[in-house]
Amino acid sequence: MTETSQRFREFKMPDVGEGLTEAEILKWYVQPGDTVTDGQVVCEVETAKAAVELPIPYDGVVHELRFGEGVTVDVGQVIITVDVAPGTPAAAPEAPAQVPVAEPAPEPAPEPEAAKPAARQPVLVGYGVSEASTKRRARKGTAAPAAAVAAVQTELNGHGPGAAAATAVPASRPLAKPPVRKLAKDLGLDLATITPTGPDGIITREDVHAAAATPAGVEPAQPAPEPEPEPAAVPAPAPAAGAARETRTPIKGVRKAIASAMVNSAFTAPHVTEFITFDITRTMKLVEELKSDKDMAGLRVNPLLLVAKAFLVAIKRNPDVNAAWDEANQEIVHKEYVNLGIAAATPRGLIVPNIKDAQAKTLPELAAALGELVATAREGKTSPAAMQGGTVTITNVGVFGVDTGTPILNPGESAILAVGAIKLQPWVHKGKVKPRQVTTLALSFDHRLVDGELGSRVLADVAAILEQPKRLITWA
Repeated sequence: MTETSQRFREFKMPDVGEGLTEAEILKWYVQPGDTVTDGQVVCEVETAKAAVELPIPYDGVVHELRFGEGVTVDVGQVIITVDVAPGTPAAAPEAPAQVPVAEPAPEPAPEPEAAKPAARQPVLVGYGVSEASTKRRARKGTAAPAAAVAAVQTELNGHGPGAAAATAVPASRPLAKPPVRKLAKDLGLDLATITPTGPDGIITREDVHAAAATPAGVEPAQPAPEPEPEPAAVPAPAPAAGAARETRTPIKGVRKAIASAMVNSAFTAPHVTEFITFDITRTMKLVEELKSDKDMAGLRVNPLLLVAKAFLVAIKRNPDVNAAWDEANQEIVHKEYVNLGIAAATPRGLIVPNIKDAQAKTLPELAAALGELVATAREGKTSPAAMQGGTVTITNVGVFGVDTGTPILNPGESAILAVGAIKLQPWVHKGKVKPRQVTTLALSFDHRLVDGELGSRVLADVAAILEQPKRLITWA
């Protein structure tokens, strides 16, 4: 915030999270002319980690909104100005200097037509010279009236009534032998109307008889012209690729942060994933019992709650798994606290808020923290602080009916536990095949920090606790 004058103050985009450089304005709650008070929320912005509401730090009247909704703004840029003294008359702004505009010079008057010399105009071959052409002096004794000369020229160019006769080749005498000529004369036929079929175009006796057999006024049948080939069908143009079948969405906000984090994690930490399938029937019975327990009244009790508690107990039994790799200092950082992350799918994308010091919470406290975390995430109100400092994470893919997966570590964390769907399956229980509730867990861990033995012990402990939930007491 900087004070530009005694009257107007600017509010800049703050750094609402650790190391964030930009945020997108999702919604303005005020408009120019609205009165605001100190601490009033004026807009909602989305950072790479969460959606955050921004309060204004002073009283006044909104003077200007510098950016519209949907615009990404760098941290430190002014987003709103407020008039803190609306009753004070504002100084009139200086009028901008008038820049003289040069008038266009008048165009020169066109020369009279008579002053222009007659020029020879280009013409098409065979159409003569235009009227503007230079005319030559006629020779003595050969002059002709202009009309006659024009008529002759027109006929020579092929446009006069006598053009056809002038350009046609004179008709030659039909070829026929004297006896054939006499036959045609006796039959009253004109040799010029008979089609010759003899060699070199000679009319034969057969040609004369054929002409005599043809009724008057009927022309000999001509061979039918060959039908013209139909044009090849033009193929319909293919739809333009991407014209209406693709939609492009800018990569920003939470999606941009997810992409960066996943690529960084996948190509920095060597992942190892292990799986275990087990009978979780006893835990499901305990869930039903806890729902009616007075100490859990008003709290949401579900399998995820007991999975989280079992994971915390397993970490307590294997504390070396709760660590971080410090590349800059070349150190392994062992943590005495567990900030338990819960992967949450929201309309804006995947976020991973965490429960601070989860290892110190009782079961009712853990249930309350889980309920608040999920509700806040669904409303899009998770703060950036709630997503910082995680040590391990749980992702519940079972709610989508998925058996399990190979989850990618949240950057800076050592392990992530994927919980699969709980299904009724045939299972060997006490020596007999019975229908039991079965699930599969998958644990991915950073192999720089966690050896296969340690990772296997952690996963086995979680499964053992959920198979026999009384171990929550005996192992805690």
